[in-house]
Amino acid sequence: MAARVWQSSFRDRLCRGVVSRAIHGPCRYSSTSTVSGAGASAGAGATSKIPSSGKKGRLLTGSMIGLAIAGGAYVSTVDEGTFCGWLFKATRLVNPFFALLDAEFAHSLAVTAASRGWVPREKRPDPAILGLEVWGRRFSNPIGLAAGFDKNAEAVEGLLGLGFGFVEVGSVTPIPQEGNPKPRIFRLRNEGAIINRCGFNSEGIVVVAKRLGAQHGKRKMEETSSSSPLSNDEPKHGGKAGPGILGVNIGKNKTSEDAAADYVQGVHTLSQYADYLVINISSPNTPGLRKLQGRKQLKDLVKKIQAARDEMQWADEGPPPLLVKIAPDLTKQDLEDIAAVALALRLDGLIISNTTISRPEPVSKHPLAQEVGGLSGKPLFDMSTNVLKEMYILTRGKIPLIGCGGVSSGEDAYNKIRAGATLVQLYTAFAYGGPALIPQMKAELAECLERDGFKSVQEAVGADCT
Repeated sequence: MAARVWQSSFRDRLCRGVVSRAIHGPCRYSSTSTVSGAGASAGAGATSKIPSSGKKGRLLTGSMIGLAIAGGAYVSTVDEGTFCGWLFKATRLVNPFFALLDAEFAHSLAVTAASRGWVPREKRPDPAILGLEVWGRRFSNPIGLAAGFDKNAEAVEGLLGLGFGFVEVGSVTPIPQEGNPKPRIFRLRNEGAIINRCGFNSEGIVVVAKRLGAQHGKRKMEETSSSSPLSNDEPKHGGKAGPGILGVNIGKNKTSEDAAADYVQGVHTLSQYADYLVINISSPNTPGLRKLQGRKQLKDLVKKIQAARDEMQWADEGPPPLLVKIAPDLTKQDLEDIAAVALALRLDGLIISNTTISRPEPVSKHPLAQEVGGLSGKPLFDMSTNVLKEMYILTRGKIPLIGCGGVSSGEDAYNKIRAGATLVQLYTAFAYGGPALIPQMKAELAECLERDGFKSVQEAVGADCT
């Protein structure tokens, strides 16, 4: 109902604005052109000598009023879903503008736009076939935004409003840090890829905690003031920050000598605002970080973080699930070690994968291939999907996996799911395609599932691994 009121109000404002401009613009000219004859307005000749430009103004006024009325009448007949679709498609017009800007400035501008509500808001329900439950949380669809886009939780509400099933913020470090020197983001547009060496640039956990706390408080107030509260038996839609699920990705400071202490501090400060937590030990841009993926190091780290999370007091819903994000540049032995630790410690999930330090075809021939940093985007798809499939087999499908790396279409998301992913994330494709990509991907994914006879996402998980 509220959406229809907003849509109606928007149409009314649009129509009134056009009519007002149409009337007052030409009329201001017309009135000034006849001031000298105001005293003789009773005479017949006073109004007969209107300049030809005034006549054109009146014709223009009439035309604009007619167009406004006709346009308003047409828009008023359009259903809300169609109107919402127009708004998303219209964002494609902005993409060429962003392409002209410096990569990091364009990224900052996009985050600002989302934080201020300058992006469309999805009003249409997701296809029922895309809904699923993971970790006791209800996802309206399995397509999420990976960490790295909204590093400091500035635009959570706006990004969730785009229709993502979940959004992951971060990586967040305990102490604010600038990251690596600029330039540090490089576009490979024709390859649908990006190379970055940001190095965990973060405003720190204190700033992020304040933002997430405000979001959490707003959500609680909305639930309290709701006229139709959910019963205890009714599944809760959305998470701690709004209509979708919120993940918080935690990293370590570059100069820290105690990685475990950094992650524990992040858990203590941010876990109360997260629907799930991610321990990022796979970024290639923080020296020594990937060494934490070794069997002993990973086991010790996860045990400390789990203990830190579990020692906190939680309500009936319990603590947030704990996931680990791994790299695609791992040997078979590395994967076996990680799978063994995940099963032994009952890890809640794995994200597969982070960016790669390799340069697969066709990136290897690109002039920017020599830039240091992690490669994301389409060239990463096959590598990350192979690691995903291998990990699904090693963990025997007992641990939920999030497939990430090179996803740019609904078909890509579907292939990740068939390779073992319960949920899917994207980043680079969203940076290039913008908001219009999200409803397109969801429609494509639903079509893929129905085409192959699956009745739900869960049915398709790991279909290629049997």
